[in-house]
Amino acid sequence: MQKPGTATPDRSDRFPARDRFAQGAQHIAGRLRHGTSGRTHTVVDPATGDEVLTYELAGAADVDAAVAAARAAFPGWAGATPGERSDALHRLAAVLADRAEEFARAESLQCGKPLKLTREFDVPGTIDNTAFFAGAARHLQGQSAGEYSGDHTSYVRREPIGVVGSIAPWNYPLQMAAWKILPAIAAGNTVVLKPAELTPLTSLLFAEAVTLAGIPDGVVNIVTGAGREAGEHLVGHPDVAMTSFTGSTAVGKRVAEIATATVKRLHLELGGKAPFVVFDDADLEAAVHGAVAGALINTGQDCTAATRAYVQRPLYEAFVERTAALMETVRLGDPFTPGTDLGPLISHPQRDRVAAFVDRARAYARVVTGGESPEGDLKAGAYYRPTLIADAAQDSEVVQSEIFGPVLVVLPFDTDDEGIRLANDTPYGLAASAWSRDVYRANRATREIQAGCVWINDHIPIISEMPHGGHKASGFGKDMSAYSFEEYTQLKHVMFDNTAVARKDWHRTVFGDRP
Repeated sequence: MQKPGTATPDRSDRFPARDRFAQGAQHIAGRLRHGTSGRTHTVVDPATGDEVLTYELAGAADVDAAVAAARAAFPGWAGATPGERSDALHRLAAVLADRAEEFARAESLQCGKPLKLTREFDVPGTIDNTAFFAGAARHLQGQSAGEYSGDHTSYVRREPIGVVGSIAPWNYPLQMAAWKILPAIAAGNTVVLKPAELTPLTSLLFAEAVTLAGIPDGVVNIVTGAGREAGEHLVGHPDVAMTSFTGSTAVGKRVAEIATATVKRLHLELGGKAPFVVFDDADLEAAVHGAVAGALINTGQDCTAATRAYVQRPLYEAFVERTAALMETVRLGDPFTPGTDLGPLISHPQRDRVAAFVDRARAYARVVTGGESPEGDLKAGAYYRPTLIADAAQDSEVVQSEIFGPVLVVLPFDTDDEGIRLANDTPYGLAASAWSRDVYRANRATREIQAGCVWINDHIPIISEMPHGGHKASGFGKDMSAYSFEEYTQLKHVMFDNTAVARKDWHRTVFGDRP
């Protein structure tokens, strides 16, 4: 519900940085330029339907120019010392911190996120991630040297790959841009990032911050274009050594087809359908609050959001009742209004897609609360009420498919074996949580639930020091943490002969006889 008695704020100056993009929405070699596709796109505020920025989309020529700039910058950036790259990232973190409010407002405007989410989650998380990789840049180490053959000294070098072509989604534009860019450049690579055309604003502001931090032109480039034109050309570009993609599993399959045709490194972070398993000894109050927060964060547009709550039968009815009651207290409203809990979905088509899932579910399940768009002052926006669905079958669409909206489905289970089996019974494996006071139950869940992250008695928190990535159809490879360097570096074995002997014994396996 909208907070009563709160006036809608003035919308006339929600994006003061607009004038800075008069030269276009392509950031190539440190400069903005217009796209050359011959088509334009308009960024729309999903809370109001108001136009924010119209820009020319990138075409193949823009991608070529960005890749060329990244390729030209690569030798110098790869040759910089770890300390020099670290210092540059520390400067970037400082620039981001100085401009935190600008980033928060731009992210709220283009995505519909409440300001309290962008101010307290998206932007601080990005700054922290930048500071983490500033430190991690100094620790790109290979295996210690040693005489493993007896006659040679071996060691491992960890080297940058080259130009990385990255594609980021619209649900967390700033954070996903940072997750793509930071480990890549910390390791000495250069980057061409294609943000979603719906939400390019904070990626462009991030590139501007990169330039202000003194990072050389061409190290980070942004091309803002459509997936089938700019995105596919970037993935298939012969001078791109690696592709990193975050998005749906369906599009990820297409990215993989294109990337493997050119035999390049591939990192995929794809869809999710996170289970939320509540055992009968769980703290019910904690589980209910965790479920509502975990399901509704970012209006449910989160691959790790809690989407399938499996509740052991003794707690099932109470969980459904209390979760529905708590959902009904969530305040929908203008993202810029203090007190707003939940903003709109990213667009009206996405809102309609979510509504269609719920409407189809009415034929086979019970919509306990929500299941509609609000009227009144919010009618013009892409809003949808928090929705709880119960009594759906495990093989039903709302249980198996990624809805990507503020919808939580609740199902009962009887035995622990059944709860874990149901949790694993989708193609996805990105994230999950289990709720129990029993350490043995909890440990079993962490072992047996098939997901890249399993929370115990919480759902959603992430930290820069720990990896993020999926199993099964949720992709492969890791964002964040030092483990992400496995994606953005290549290993080289160096082997020195220590004997100074010209005629080595093993040569006799190829020519000549042993004495």
